[in-house]
Amino acid sequence: MRLVKCWFCSSTIYPGHGIQFVRNDAKIFRFCRSKCHKNFKMKRNPRKVKWTKAYRAAHGKDMTQDKTFEFEKKRNRPERYDRNVTEDTLKAIKKIDKIRSSREADHINKRLKPNKQKIFKSEVKEIDQHISLIKAPGSHQQDSEKMKVSVSTNKSVQNEAMEE
Repeated sequence: MRLVKCWFCSSTIYPGHGIQFVRNDAKIFRFCRSKCHKNFKMKRNPRKVKWTKAYRAAHGKDMTQDKTFEFEKKRNRPERYDRNVTEDTLKAIKKIDKIRSSREADHINKRLKPNKQKIFKSEVKEIDQHISLIKAPGSHQQDSEKMKVSVSTNKSVQNEAMEE
């Protein structure tokens, strides 16, 4: 089963799916759906369309340079089947997927960290500006005037009788 990538958005195309366009110079363009095909016909640049992989890679949204991507490269030389090698390869694939997912999560957190601080600062500033909406107008004066009430620890005879 041969899986190919969409020329426009770089998503995988499974057998029997998608559209194939052959230009006059025999260059083949494969598209995963009509959306990609129509954007190609409108001569849109995939690096400028926000939902494509090319845009995300060009603008630092996705990881583009990582050692784990080298395992995904297409190799055209046939290899002799060996059960042990295949077993080891399948184990390695699982480990590589875990490593890749953790690195992607770290990449996303690193990308979003400065924005979180900016949002926090803006929210604190907003609260400081509109503190009157949160607290009642005279509440800060009432806090200082509150009286302490002392509670007696002596038990009366009636209370002891009721407890028994």
